[in-house]
Amino acid sequence: MAKPILAILAAGMGSRYGGLKQIDPVDNEGHLIIDFSMYDAKLAGFEKVVCIIKPEIEEVFVERVGNRVGKHMDIKYAMQLPDTIPPKFKIPEGRVKPWGTAHATLAAKEFIDAPFCVINADDFYGRNSFKQIFNFLSNDCAPGRHALVSYQLENTLTDYGHVARGVCKTEGKRLVSITERTRLEKRLGGAEFTEDDGKTWEFVPNGTPVSMNFWGFNQDILSEFEERFPIFLGDNLPTNPLKCEYLLPSVVNELLKENAATFDAIPTTEKWYGITYKEDMPHIKAAIAALKESGKYPPRLWVN
Repeated sequence: MAKPILAILAAGMGSRYGGLKQIDPVDNEGHLIIDFSMYDAKLAGFEKVVCIIKPEIEEVFVERVGNRVGKHMDIKYAMQLPDTIPPKFKIPEGRVKPWGTAHATLAAKEFIDAPFCVINADDFYGRNSFKQIFNFLSNDCAPGRHALVSYQLENTLTDYGHVARGVCKTEGKRLVSITERTRLEKRLGGAEFTEDDGKTWEFVPNGTPVSMNFWGFNQDILSEFEERFPIFLGDNLPTNPLKCEYLLPSVVNELLKENAATFDAIPTTEKWYGITYKEDMPHIKAAIAALKESGKYPPRLWVN
């Protein structure tokens, strides 16, 4: 069987952050968050990585990432293009937002010929998570059987605003459902979310498993993404033409409801670090510095 592949979602616009957070350094050596993910993935056994980007950042992305890491891993580039939609649909006038994470994953289809892991470019996941997903993809993944690495809610929150998380329900080692909460804010003992612009709030306690978009897929999932995309567009373009997104958690939840696939829930106690807001940057820089100081990472990750 071909070795598992790492796919990295790096085409997001970073609207809450206010810039291209995928290519902002997080240490004095110029490493990006994505460097640490690829470094950990390589140690776990991944050799091939597909970076899903948009054409506007290709040159700077290759310069800051590909030219260094490409000497150590096989890097491919897939473009998430806004006009890559089924022919019977038209791009809504004024639409600039990418079509979402499931659409982005489809952009990598030509490079995916083995079980694969999907992660975000702007999230720090922790080394053990990569070891766990590589083991699953190498030994347990099969058509119709996929996995999610789930994080504890309290390990995924920012102090500087709201975040989007997929709140998970699990039974034993299986994922039962995942519900995207787009406005979760940190509170004592957990977090609260609102779905009505702050009129009402619902509490989610610490210890709740949540998704950080760390998936392990058999390649047959791509056919599901492709077949369901026109249905998504037909349902959502009339009501939300400029902002609707075809998201991985939504498709996964459909598959779960239909009993069309199973998802192992692989829990991790790793702490997430990410850059949702500019105010997060000093904290992730401090965390990276501490990890280097402890010997977890060398000063320079990619030594020729």
